[in-house]
Amino acid sequence: MFLHFGMNTFTDREWGEGKESPTLFNPSALDPRQWARVARAAGFRTLILTAKHHDGFCLWPSRHTDHSVRSSPWREGQGDVVREVAEACQAESLGLGVYLSPWDRHEPLYGDSPRYNDFYCSQLTELLSQYGRIEEVWFDGANGEGPNGKRQVYDWPRIHALVRRLQPRAVMFSDAGPDVRWVGNEDGTASDPNWSPVNPDRVPYPGATGSDVEEALKHGDAAGTIWRPAETDVSIRPGWFWHEKENEKVRTVENLIELYFSSVGRNSKLLLNVPPTREGLIHSVDAERLAGFRAHLNQIFARNLAGTGKWAAQRHGKEVRYEFRLGAPATFDTLGLQEDIRLGQRVSRYRILSQSFSGWGEIGSGFTIGYKKLHRFAPVTTSRIQLVIESAAAPPMVLTPQLYST
Repeated sequence: MFLHFGMNTFTDREWGEGKESPTLFNPSALDPRQWARVARAAGFRTLILTAKHHDGFCLWPSRHTDHSVRSSPWREGQGDVVREVAEACQAESLGLGVYLSPWDRHEPLYGDSPRYNDFYCSQLTELLSQYGRIEEVWFDGANGEGPNGKRQVYDWPRIHALVRRLQPRAVMFSDAGPDVRWVGNEDGTASDPNWSPVNPDRVPYPGATGSDVEEALKHGDAAGTIWRPAETDVSIRPGWFWHEKENEKVRTVENLIELYFSSVGRNSKLLLNVPPTREGLIHSVDAERLAGFRAHLNQIFARNLAGTGKWAAQRHGKEVRYEFRLGAPATFDTLGLQEDIRLGQRVSRYRILSQSFSGWGEIGSGFTIGYKKLHRFAPVTTSRIQLVIESAAAPPMVLTPQLYST
């Protein structure tokens, strides 16, 4: 779960200018434990907080700037949102992640590349050394100054090395990785094909642009040399920060389920943004939708009709056919596929068939499978299904399917 919270929450904006007074930041009922309880109940496993957005306001009392909670009236200047979120994550057995915007519209050093990189690494050091274990460090290549604005060159090798040294188990996200890549959009949709391997030369640094970059982010690379799976970031609201006027525009449960199938169901990870309110709480509408989302997922995946059976594989010319037989006919409308990714991702085109009285009929098709691929279709009743692998980068290793009736 992404948590966009900060100065923009109080100015009703998406991008701040960096000129906002810290006195505006004053959540009246801040309760990160409530955020964590909502997240855990909905099945999320990690919270990623916007510790600093583009406006440069820090949610922790950074020693390197006055533009932080230290200069706000909240907790009489003694508060630390990052610490409270870290403690809430620990209490609810959730992982903690942080986002530190590289673009800082407040800091005067921005644009003086060597000095600003020192400043940025100093702030990153604070976040990575004071709050316990960090599961994910979220970066982007944000630099919205425009062609006539400040020219800041980020020292990404230094930044990545700093994370590796201070939080060696943390996963780093950006469009260029190095561990997890951006899916290429903020619509909640992963592409098919979606390879976890990538060619790192196609997206050399965060913020790189061009048609080849877009294609590389969307699809990965079957011949890629680096394992860099996609993460799908999307917001539960039209905006990323909380706006009162959007309380009636929160995604429906049905739409959240669609997001799950178009992200997790396409070999990606879902990072859903749920922005806290000006009071410092997850809004009741958002919490209600998340609870409904979890209940619906539990209903869909309550019982795997496939049991513990195994595929039987046969080669037919260039095709490999996996056949699965149930003990008795079953009715289902959702099918899950997985590859044994310990051996790599291999399948590049496939069809799914089910047997009926009139013979074999296609109920689904796709390109890549990877860690997880989910298909939904009109209900079918059968005791036999086939997975026809039409092409693969190497001999396919597909695990037993999952069959569900919703």
